[in-house]
Amino acid sequence: MPPTTDPVAGGIPRRLFVYNGGFWTKPRLRRILSLAGWQIAAGLPRRGGAIGIWGASPTAWRGRHIAQRRGVDLVTVEDAFLRSVLPGRAKGALARRGPIGLLIDPHGLHFDPGRPSLIEHLIHDPQTATLTDQARLGIDRLRALDLSKYNAHRPDLDPPGSGYVLVIDQTRGDASLMGAGRDLFLRMLAAARAEHPGKPLVIRSHPETAAGLRLGHLTPADLQPGETFCDGPISPWKLVGQAAAVYAVSSQLGYEALLADHRPRLFGQPFYAGWGLSDDEFPLPADRRGRATPELLFAASHLRAPVWYDPCRDALTDFDGALNQIEAETRAFRQDRDGHLAYGMRLWKRPFIAHIFGNGRGVRFTRRPSPDVTLAWAGKAAETPGAIRVEDGFLRSRGLGAALIPPLSLIADDLGIYYDPTRPSRLEHLIAAPPPPGATGRARRLIDMIRQARLSKYNLVGDPTPLPPGDGPLILVPGQVEDDASILLGAGVERSNLALLERVRAENPKARVIYKPHPDVEAGLRPGAVPPADLARLTDAVARHADPMALLDQMDAVWTMTSTLGFEALLRDLPVTTLGAPFYAGWGLTRDLGPVPERRQARPGIEALAHACLIAYPRYFDPVSGLPCPAEIAVLRLTDPALAAGGPALRLLAKAQGLMSGHSWIWRR
Repeated sequence: MPPTTDPVAGGIPRRLFVYNGGFWTKPRLRRILSLAGWQIAAGLPRRGGAIGIWGASPTAWRGRHIAQRRGVDLVTVEDAFLRSVLPGRAKGALARRGPIGLLIDPHGLHFDPGRPSLIEHLIHDPQTATLTDQARLGIDRLRALDLSKYNAHRPDLDPPGSGYVLVIDQTRGDASLMGAGRDLFLRMLAAARAEHPGKPLVIRSHPETAAGLRLGHLTPADLQPGETFCDGPISPWKLVGQAAAVYAVSSQLGYEALLADHRPRLFGQPFYAGWGLSDDEFPLPADRRGRATPELLFAASHLRAPVWYDPCRDALTDFDGALNQIEAETRAFRQDRDGHLAYGMRLWKRPFIAHIFGNGRGVRFTRRPSPDVTLAWAGKAAETPGAIRVEDGFLRSRGLGAALIPPLSLIADDLGIYYDPTRPSRLEHLIAAPPPPGATGRARRLIDMIRQARLSKYNLVGDPTPLPPGDGPLILVPGQVEDDASILLGAGVERSNLALLERVRAENPKARVIYKPHPDVEAGLRPGAVPPADLARLTDAVARHADPMALLDQMDAVWTMTSTLGFEALLRDLPVTTLGAPFYAGWGLTRDLGPVPERRQARPGIEALAHACLIAYPRYFDPVSGLPCPAEIAVLRLTDPALAAGGPALRLLAKAQGLMSGHSWIWRR
């Protein structure tokens, strides 16, 4: 029997007859099935048709009965092992998003040992063995990102000690228990005590039980003196990581314990039992499953068996694509779950701030600083020292912030802010830390995407700039806004565009110096203009309204005070000299002539720097799906020339702002 069944014949989706209302009422479930080649249908199938059931749900008997009577295929559908931030039974818009992946199984049910499931077939399939390296990386990524099936845990919480025996409870009526009840869990609890006398014991409640959504089998009343009932939002990976032994019936947490190098003691027959990796109370026949490695199980359960979905692209994806999306959604939830009181946000920014940071209890705004403020625009953060500092990200938009174009990326820094070298920032911590598993490869692919798409921070359409004749090296000097915080806090001796040009010319008398004014300065919105006479004596060309990426393609080097264009030049392998202390200086990748902080001692490669700056540090927002998204989706959106520019109201306000550019103290309040 082949390990998978293709539902599409000749490009025509196969009809899947269902008798469970959830297939009709859950849009994402229907969409994933449709993309996978299944067309949901009502009625009775003819021979050659297929019936779909949801796992072992209370209504699944209908489908089984009709499939048997009609002699048609039975297809079981279940959530994949990486599902969402919140359980599906939770309340609110976040829970209603639906799963990120499905197990669509034409063979059986992964938690039913009565017959081999798709996962079991795939474990035996020789092709799966070729994916062990990819599986190892996937396991390491899951652990490093602290992601599981549900992801509402708090990473800052720690387990109750270490070296304990972990006993994992499940919800009553869980289909994977195959009818087993409280007696089996009490038997497992007694075995854990008998087999580890004197060891501390922790009963782990299921997240849905802790949330009051479903009852469990074990309660605090089952504890003996010295034992702990753990129902807090503690990381599953931390729980198994600090355990000395793990007991489970069929819980996914037992599987994650196996992936974390435990040999779990199992009182059920889940798909990960019977491979020589667990101690099974009820062993399967010796010839049923055979031997396997954790990597082989993971390759089948996470890489091959699921149908993964990308809600931003509205397309099927692979495990890494699904993981990147859940990572983005979970990061946003973890920062927003308790809600925000925001200060220092201009009126035009508030709607998108409320949306981007609304992945929890919502955002309220205040006009007065107070100790209750949790979110502050970075320029106002001195008035609210305990708040998370917000700023634009490094892949921002198609258009200027000063022109009121909403951003696709924002920084939310809980330590400092990237442009302030006088104090540590979260970005510095990310750059200094060893890159997480898979980070450098992902960053290299992202760099290639950015270079191929010719993206920058603002992605303005520019005019070509004729290069001056001569043999000297071409040096690009980006102008900056002279009252920008990065200049006020991070510049060195040179603190104006004129001083910058004078230093560059003095140290490079034979070079061809190309000066690019800052777009906000060119638009008359911010200070920093250089007098024409000084431009004539210090530069060989002025690239007005130019495309910065086209310029970088032709340059030999970049000199800057603190401009982000220096970072964009590094991504394109250009030598960069800094006169200040921008966020990318001091790490061994630039020639630094400014006052770089001594604490920047790490020496990351360009991929590790890019991962920290473009993937791990910013938060991205997809304007199409309305979801938090990974950096790759932001790049995709920025390559779309039809990307919305903020709506008619903001465009009208931006025009009024331009007319009043000489009175910026009014509109910049």
